[in-house]
Amino acid sequence: MSAIRFHLASHPTYGGGLGLANDLQNEHSVVGNFPDVFMLHHFGTEAQRNTLIPARLRGEFRTTFGLTEPDHGSDATFMSTAATKKSQDGIEGWEINGAKKWQTGAHYATHLIVFARTGGRDGSARGITAFLIPRETPGIEIVSYEWTFNMPTDHATITLNNVWVPASAILGQQDAGLAIAQTFVHENRIRQAASSCGAAKFCLEKAIERAKSRTIWGEGRKLADHQAIQFPVVELMTQVEMLRLLILKTSGEMDRVVEECRGSGKTPWVEIERGLSDKVAMCNYWANRLACQAADRAIQIHGGDGYSRHYPFEHIYRHFRRYRITEGSEEIQMRKVAAYLFEFGGKVSREKTKL
Repeated sequence: MSAIRFHLASHPTYGGGLGLANDLQNEHSVVGNFPDVFMLHHFGTEAQRNTLIPARLRGEFRTTFGLTEPDHGSDATFMSTAATKKSQDGIEGWEINGAKKWQTGAHYATHLIVFARTGGRDGSARGITAFLIPRETPGIEIVSYEWTFNMPTDHATITLNNVWVPASAILGQQDAGLAIAQTFVHENRIRQAASSCGAAKFCLEKAIERAKSRTIWGEGRKLADHQAIQFPVVELMTQVEMLRLLILKTSGEMDRVVEECRGSGKTPWVEIERGLSDKVAMCNYWANRLACQAADRAIQIHGGDGYSRHYPFEHIYRHFRRYRITEGSEEIQMRKVAAYLFEFGGKVSREKTKL
């Protein structure tokens, strides 16, 4: 997935199409991005897996991911949405109250994955449960679709008022929902990293083409003859090449963990969190930042044309800028890396764990 996404993102006109320098949802049609399938496969009941995974691949089951809240962002352990046990018509279940923001795909979703606190205290990883809720369940309301830097979107704010679901709606184990969230974010972070690195390469290659073809000051000299043009591109392209290798290496390590967990009783995405999440975070935060820097440099080298919509750079900048916030802001991801380097928050170095 990472290798293909890097390739397509670095060739936005590849095969006459848009590549990956377009909106997030269309990426699904290029290279499947189905973290919900991973969540169902690893955490769902047999009935959920047998029913919903085939429905997902047929396009009949589509879900949002309800972790972020209006007042709570990157640190999901502080969560206002709460679920309390409540029976209805003799059926055991839960009543959920709260709100979720940035619910991508809400305009066409059939279900919502909603994380709610079912126990524990604020700041605790325990006590958060994932619920799989049909979109038309009474009490669910889409109150707004957010306008963003990237224009109108399908990112909704959703309120849940006395939403009742049966106990069978729980996805995974009660009070252990953050393990499910890790499945989603690690898959998305490495995907974003590959796409961002490829987009950065595309922007720089187009900037080089422009600099080599643009004649300046009537002297017959090219824009590319000047070190002020060359050196910033050299630095960014060096980062692209180094980052590409780290992304592919980390992706390969993720595959290795998944294979080693097969038949062992261990959950791959839990093991990835323990042993590789710092490397995934490195790939993600740096690639997303690099894509923005490369797009900005391409705009600058193209001058006024680069700022216009006759070229894709302004769109690439708008699209990839949000990745520095989504799936955990780059500051949160830098802190995750620091936890491994400085061994705090229960993290230990890779040398000590031999992972």
